[in-house]
Amino acid sequence: MAASAVAPSTGFGAARKPNSFVLWSIAVAGSAAAVAAFVISLRIDEPAPVVDSTLVAWIIVSYIACGLIAWSRRPESRFGPLMVVAGFGPLLSRLSELDASLPQTVGEVCRLLPAMLFLHLFLAYPSGELEGRLERTLVVAGYAIVLGLPLVAMMLGPSSRESVIDVVQRPGAADAAFAVARIGTAAVALAALTLLFVRAKASGRLMRRSLVRACFVLALATLAVAIVWRHFDWRAAVPFKFVAFTLIGLAPILFLAGFLRARLARSAVADLFVELRADPAPAELRDALARALGDPSLELVYWLPEFGSYADLNGREVDLGALGSGRAVTLIDEDGSHVAALVHDPALEDEPELLDALSAAAGIAFQNARLHAELRARLEELKGSRARIVDAGQKERKRLERNLHDGAQQRLIALSLELGLLEEGLKADPDTTSRLVRARREIATSLEELRDVARGIHPAVVSGHGLEIALEQLAARGPVPIRLSLNIDSRLPERLEVAAFYLVSEGLANIGKHAQATSASVGVTRVNGEVVIEVIDDGVGGADTERGSGLRGLADRVEALDGRLRVWSPVGGGTRLRAEIPCVS
Repeated sequence: MAASAVAPSTGFGAARKPNSFVLWSIAVAGSAAAVAAFVISLRIDEPAPVVDSTLVAWIIVSYIACGLIAWSRRPESRFGPLMVVAGFGPLLSRLSELDASLPQTVGEVCRLLPAMLFLHLFLAYPSGELEGRLERTLVVAGYAIVLGLPLVAMMLGPSSRESVIDVVQRPGAADAAFAVARIGTAAVALAALTLLFVRAKASGRLMRRSLVRACFVLALATLAVAIVWRHFDWRAAVPFKFVAFTLIGLAPILFLAGFLRARLARSAVADLFVELRADPAPAELRDALARALGDPSLELVYWLPEFGSYADLNGREVDLGALGSGRAVTLIDEDGSHVAALVHDPALEDEPELLDALSAAAGIAFQNARLHAELRARLEELKGSRARIVDAGQKERKRLERNLHDGAQQRLIALSLELGLLEEGLKADPDTTSRLVRARREIATSLEELRDVARGIHPAVVSGHGLEIALEQLAARGPVPIRLSLNIDSRLPERLEVAAFYLVSEGLANIGKHAQATSASVGVTRVNGEVVIEVIDDGVGGADTERGSGLRGLADRVEALDGRLRVWSPVGGGTRLRAEIPCVS
């Protein structure tokens, strides 16, 4: 049993594990960067320099360390290297506090860069790649703002900063460029906040992804407030900055906990094995897998070779190609043949070991569930076939009834009228007149019998005037007094009206033949998406529902419409015929 992802995995280079020397070199450089940023931050004139320095150092260490771990464990993902790059961002920003012109110039140009790096990282979670054109446009615009405007400002010779790239001395314009850069960065952060909020509200997201993105949203919100407030009052923005730094420093830990969750695969598989020992029903298998994977939105569909499609547990066809971008698919194969597919949160693509282990553990259960889905699909197909046969038979009956009405009946009526004219002309011949009268009487009898046959083939009155008028006619011709009660408000689908007509017609015919009843009642009610048809008499009861084809034929007709027919007929207690047929229109 093998699991394979349908969506292409995120690639990074050749997806080879990075050289250990490279990783250790970056780790040493990161440690040095954290120490340097801590020392530089202590020189800043702030209300709590130690807290600020500690938070900056912690952000650098956490992002670089977690990024290196993620990079080594998931070399095919770009998220690990992106975390490492983001980790060095705060040091570049702190260079602006040094007295030398070159590092101060670099620091001023990169002062807002860390905010953009974190924003890019948050939007790229968890794959390391931006999902849509809007996000890519937002990130490109953000980098243009945080790097382009400060670079222009440093070329304009700001009054309070030393620049090695100043071209002209326009300190007022330089300060304005810095102000626009801060406001633009805050605007980009708020736009990213909106995107993250929309993504966080997506239904069925994994719990850990929701937690990480909630942290991202709060961090961006407080960071945007701090950036804007700093433009007006730096001291008042300090609390917001500390909250933002704390949340930003917490994010990589939360991410790494989910990113490396595959280490818990053994425990999850063990729990799943315990549940599988109880031989869960196919519906319970999905719940067990959802718990093991931590994805309540998980869907399980099965490959049906005979139908050439996937189907859910109820046998309904599922089009994997029509899934939205917020879903991922992992195919479950056995011996090179499709068995099933998991439709899950895209975050699980970062945990292939967990998917492989759980898919292998549930192999037999997948086969059993697929057989169940195949059986339900066959039942759905059979149900559809029965309904189509009923519709085809009804159309054919309608055609025959129309042919009889427009053909044989009309010719008999014309023949009767012709004989009537002959009778008028032969009044002088009593013997011939008598024979013509008998012929006309036989024609009238034949015509009535033919009409009865036509009504038996298809009740034209139902198609032309509706069920209510048709039942009133049946009740008027009933073998006993009949109380008719209808509560259906409007016309029903024709095949349902025809089924109800035949049900009442057969019930009244049985009352006349066998019930020895003195009265009967007929009720048709539409309630809770169903049409309920009842025929009740006060006769001798004791009807044998297993003998004769009348009730069996009615049951077949009702069941073909996904309904149910029941009969109660206690001896001496009359007979009650009740059909319940779904009606969604």
